[in-house]
Amino acid sequence: MASIEPVNETTSHLMYECNERGHAVYFLEPHDVYIRKDEVVARMHNITVSKGLSMKQYWRALIHCLKKDELIFESLCDLDALFLRKNPPLNYRVLEFLQPVVGQVFMINSILGQIIGNSKLYTLNFPDIIPETHVSRDPLRLKKLIDEFGGAMVVKPLARFGGEGVIKVSDRDRENLNSLIHYYIRAYKEYPEREPIMVQEYLKAVKAQGDVRILLLNGEILGAMRRIPKKGDFRTNIHAGATVKKHEITSREKEICKAIKDKIVADGLYFVGIDVIAGKLVEINCVSPGGIPRINRINRVQLEKRVIDFIEDRVKIKGNIRKKTEKT
Repeated sequence: MASIEPVNETTSHLMYECNERGHAVYFLEPHDVYIRKDEVVARMHNITVSKGLSMKQYWRALIHCLKKDELIFESLCDLDALFLRKNPPLNYRVLEFLQPVVGQVFMINSILGQIIGNSKLYTLNFPDIIPETHVSRDPLRLKKLIDEFGGAMVVKPLARFGGEGVIKVSDRDRENLNSLIHYYIRAYKEYPEREPIMVQEYLKAVKAQGDVRILLLNGEILGAMRRIPKKGDFRTNIHAGATVKKHEITSREKEICKAIKDKIVADGLYFVGIDVIAGKLVEINCVSPGGIPRINRINRVQLEKRVIDFIEDRVKIKGNIRKKTEKT
């Protein structure tokens, strides 16, 4: 946590809000989960601190808690809610460890939802609202697709984040195109071991208009911002230098959110960030979606309050179900 700048991190704002409400907050990492006598247990740090601190003071207090090395060994079933916020790629071993407690601890987002939703392939569930998209590990097939498209396209590795590895390619630069395709799919390996990549239509509007990051909570619009790429780049990720502007949700964007709502909620993806360019859905981020602090600043809101309200309600419902089951 010492490497995190808490003022701009969604995770820190969610933690801070829980602490301010008087909830006990614990911190654990993927390698801290293990099994003890057939029970899922974790090594955790209690990072509950005093209320009323500024964000920077709060974060310094948390770091101090971690330095004490006072670990608590508790059953995960003792937790009311568990935030699964790790940057891609997923740690599938840990998700296997967590599966036995799925019905007892409310997870944001669900294990199954993260497994099927973490890849960029998840957008293929909504073919009518995404740009033209192809996925392959065959260099000849990919080159033919780009040649036939006849314009610029975007190459995306399937399991990275923050704009890492995303590039624009064109059939006009054939020598570099061949080299890039071979590099990305790892063409030096046998065909089954190669890396499939996504090749997607390049939406020209991104250069001037950027994209729109929309946060969804239980399928409903929580907030949004427009992200403008820095000069000389087309990537709209904040980590790639993009800047943020205020944005009013359009009717088309509302239609996109409505189109994906039932699917993402059914998959247990309660808190997600979607990226929209020129009325097209380009990505669904479900593993560690961000944007709350920046949307808060430009709109003078506190979106984390609504997220924790939702989680508290879900925990109460789960608690009632558990009590009824115990009585039965």
